[in-house]
Amino acid sequence: MIKEHDCVVLLQDLPEENLKAGDIGMVVHIHQGGAGYEVEFMTLAGETLCVATLMAGQVRSVTRHDIAHVRERVVV
Repeated sequence: MIKEHDCVVLLQDLPEENLKAGDIGMVVHIHQGGAGYEVEFMTLAGETLCVATLMAGQVRSVTRHDIAHVRERVVV
């Protein structure tokens, strides 16, 4: 079960937010017992990129087998 302040992995690209599948965010609010989430996405320097409202199927919990990967932010 995903809880507030858990890190989650985005499962699909969100072009309108300039996010890609695999980006990692932090849950800042849970809607309707886990039907959806408000997820904050940040740079590694701590700059908030966006807070996105996502359905449960758009994110998954981080697992102990995941490896973080860095990509440079593209400003459009």
